[in-house]
Amino acid sequence: MKVAITGGTGLVGTAIGQALRERGDQATVVSRTRGPDRITWSLPEGFDPPDALGGYDAVVHLAGAGIADARWSDARKREILDSRRLGTRAVVEGLRRADPRPRVLVSASAVGYYGPSADAVRSEEAPAGDDFLAEVCRVWEQEARAAEALGVRLVTARFGVVLSPDGGALAKMMPAFKLGVGGRLGRGDQYMAWIHIDDTAAAVLHLLDDDDASGAYNICAPNPVDNRTFTKALGGALGRPTVIPVPAFGLKALFGEMSLALLTGQRAVPQRLEQAGFQFRFPLVDQALTELVGG
Repeated sequence: MKVAITGGTGLVGTAIGQALRERGDQATVVSRTRGPDRITWSLPEGFDPPDALGGYDAVVHLAGAGIADARWSDARKREILDSRRLGTRAVVEGLRRADPRPRVLVSASAVGYYGPSADAVRSEEAPAGDDFLAEVCRVWEQEARAAEALGVRLVTARFGVVLSPDGGALAKMMPAFKLGVGGRLGRGDQYMAWIHIDDTAAAVLHLLDDDDASGAYNICAPNPVDNRTFTKALGGALGRPTVIPVPAFGLKALFGEMSLALLTGQRAVPQRLEQAGFQFRFPLVDQALTELVGG
């Protein structure tokens, strides 16, 4: 299989590319920076040349401005939304111009689609929420659906929190936890839909390979946990205490509106992924964290 990956140098894109190459497939990074064995693009212009996706079997579209890379000013929120709107629109246009055309598009979204959901379980059938992150996901997914009119099989991958010591949320947490000053966020009862980085890549490959897979899939482990439980599991994996909570008002002072993403959550479950026959290597958070960061 010959696969083009936007966001291919990021945490998830790197893992997917590595997993594809390990099984003998070709994975090509789509980047704004020219280089050997890369496809070049820019936004809103699109691919250079416009038919650069011709001859690829599949596209995995992950690119988008980081959700937690900066405080959510109005300008940053526009950048988060527009990067996904314009990026996905450019991918669909690239598919339209490709000859021969890729057969499948796996386009990223997130479990933030469901909005804050307290302890209510959210499968793929649950409706969209009405907060900022839900709006971002709705726009992201709406743009991707235009690929179906081109005869391309579309998989919408609603990612949970991807756990890896090399980046993302876990890498940001670890310094404090290693020092023994990590703790729950706010009350600690907000749920977290998480997934081990290896299961993330394996799930995407499973959906690339399954010709019957289409529509939305929650890419998260089958056992979401609340923040209090996650905090205890991470402390246990590192052999450190977790007795210093971070109060909600402190998070709000530091992060503003973005703190809502930390103090609320989604109890999302991978119902359709399991129905498609995917087997998780790391279904339990203690097991996943011990493998990722345990000594």
